[in-house]
Amino acid sequence: MYIVDSYSAAVLFCIITMIGWGSWINTLKLTPKNWSFSLYYWDYSIGLVITSLLFGITLGSNGENGRDFITDLTLANPEALLAAFLGGVIFNLSNLLIVAATAIAGMAVAFPIAVGLALVIGVVVNYMADPLGNPYLLFLGLLLVVLAILFNAKAYTKLPKTSHGNKKKGIIISILSGILMGFFYRFVADAMISDFKAPEIGLLTPYTAMFIFTLGIFISNFVFNSWFMYKPLVGEPVSYKQYFSTASLKTHIMGILGGLIWCTAMEFSLIASEKAGYAISYGLGQGATMISAAWGVFIWKEFATAKKKTAPWLTAMFGFFIIGLILIILARII
Repeated sequence: MYIVDSYSAAVLFCIITMIGWGSWINTLKLTPKNWSFSLYYWDYSIGLVITSLLFGITLGSNGENGRDFITDLTLANPEALLAAFLGGVIFNLSNLLIVAATAIAGMAVAFPIAVGLALVIGVVVNYMADPLGNPYLLFLGLLLVVLAILFNAKAYTKLPKTSHGNKKKGIIISILSGILMGFFYRFVADAMISDFKAPEIGLLTPYTAMFIFTLGIFISNFVFNSWFMYKPLVGEPVSYKQYFSTASLKTHIMGILGGLIWCTAMEFSLIASEKAGYAISYGLGQGATMISAAWGVFIWKEFATAKKKTAPWLTAMFGFFIIGLILIILARII
């Protein structure tokens, strides 16, 4: 299987993760406005499974080191398979909850709470389990990234007010989403081998772990996403009939493309984890909030109506984010 053989390559992979996690949501913006997130999410989850399978039979099955994808599946023990699968289930619920929280309370409330909480919990939990890197630089960089997220939230408050539902309800859902999102990565990491070149029998390579993870997302969709379709926390209910009868091929392709982008990003994070450590891999990846903010600022012009009021906060956001990112990268070197 393909293995990253240097820390610099691992950092590059983590940066690609960050870009992918911050960019996949653009595919939702490119779907019709009447196409609900719940319907989009079915195509997204299909894209995840297809992409993880393609990685498994290509990069995961070629190369002199490690173990090929099919062999790894046959040798996997039930505990490892269950851990990776549960990681997918937990991520799926957290992802759906943050979308619901955003619809209820707005991005300025939901994202800083959920992503900030997930970032702190995820880095701490993964560092405790796999303490690679200088803790002072790592956690200082983490603090700066969290501050950047808060500056992003402040910038959003300067936009013209829009009507949202019960913010207290949105805050509670955001907290729940953040807690779940902070733990999903650890479940996948616990299922994985520690030595990529000489993998332990029973544990999973990054490619197999990712495939089982996406199956956890897809299968749990029949419970979680079906519930959000028929009993949404906000908005009108949708049905499976609408999924099959109201969308064009282009609309479905956009959802699958979204899954492809997110899955590629997650796969790169797992591939990089041996050289970078799980805490750094996860921490860099969760900087994706700033990438999505950059899309909003420079491409979608979300801040155009309040440019003067938001400029200082956006400048501080990007500045703190870049410095925090540098410190997280240096944590494995110094």
